[in-house]
Amino acid sequence: MITRKQVEEGRAYAREMLEKAHVLVNDEEIFSMEVGDFGLSNWPREGAQIVTFVNTNRVGFKVICLKPDQSLPEHWHTAVEGDELGKEEILRVLYGTMRLYLPGDSGVKEGILHSNYYSCRSERIMKPGEQILLTPGVKHWMQGGAEGCVVYSISSAAHCQLDPFTDPHIVRVAKIVEDGE
Repeated sequence: MITRKQVEEGRAYAREMLEKAHVLVNDEEIFSMEVGDFGLSNWPREGAQIVTFVNTNRVGFKVICLKPDQSLPEHWHTAVEGDELGKEEILRVLYGTMRLYLPGDSGVKEGILHSNYYSCRSERIMKPGEQILLTPGVKHWMQGGAEGCVVYSISSAAHCQLDPFTDPHIVRVAKIVEDGE
């Protein structure tokens, strides 16, 4: 669960980061931003702030903001009905540093393992202007560097709510509770 106060903190943080990255967003996009904790109730460490610009049956265009050391948990993109090929995703860093983890075991050197469920241990440190293409089925997780990060996610059809995660406790759609509940 994530509290309404945390959602507002996430939106404020993301707005500031988007300004630093020179990504223009309007108030409606900020209001509809997904601030998620993936059902883990540990939003500052495992979560993400995601603005969806476009999501059709053919293309997805989002921007992901991660706080310093905040992880978007390990997942992969599978084929779904109507998209038998599965999602291809380009991640392009706009601001800050993104730690990306892919299959392999070269070691987590800069990042922090917030979960024993993360199996990808091949670390790639990505700076502004760097990008990578993730093909369908490739497990990955990402984490904001010391200053956080802003990353474009450009993809074929995005069915993120159907993405499998290695952590069986993940709940893709955040449950927002009022402060004090």
